[in-house]
Amino acid sequence: MPTIEDVKEYLSREGIEVREFLQPTPTSPCAARAVGCAVGEIAKSILFIVGKVPVLVVTCGDLKVKSSQLKRVSRLSGKVRLPDPSEVIGHTGYVPGGVCPFLLPRGLRVLIDSSLRRFPRVYAAAGNDHSAVPITVDQLLSVTGGEEVALCHLHEAGGEEFPGEGKTTPGHGSAG
Repeated sequence: MPTIEDVKEYLSREGIEVREFLQPTPTSPCAARAVGCAVGEIAKSILFIVGKVPVLVVTCGDLKVKSSQLKRVSRLSGKVRLPDPSEVIGHTGYVPGGVCPFLLPRGLRVLIDSSLRRFPRVYAAAGNDHSAVPITVDQLLSVTGGEEVALCHLHEAGGEEFPGEGKTTPGHGSAG
């Protein structure tokens, strides 16, 4: 399981800093308070299971992921669900509340939502629930090997939504 020190070392090679906070950052609102930014600027990392396939989504902290959109952009089928804590650890290497898009196991698909481009810089988690990484979307794509997709939309209605941005749920990461 990667530690925050592992993430710091990995990102430092790319010239990207990791910030640590005394305040906890396990949810988007908590992370925004610690960082001093808008909730939307938090790049939350959420693990979903689509059918039987794990997919990590990185999107704005103020948006919700809709199952129909996730299946469409991932080209996967089956039920979309949030995993239990042991599945989060097994698929990401991070505990719930500390999931981040860095140093993930090979083969875990990472979808970076284009809604993050609303901001010149966003804040992703760094592997624990007291951290954030200021990063551009282009840097995020580069260091994660993620795919940019149009997943969440600001004013779209309909479809099953996955709530919980304001509380810690098994698939949610810190600073997101």
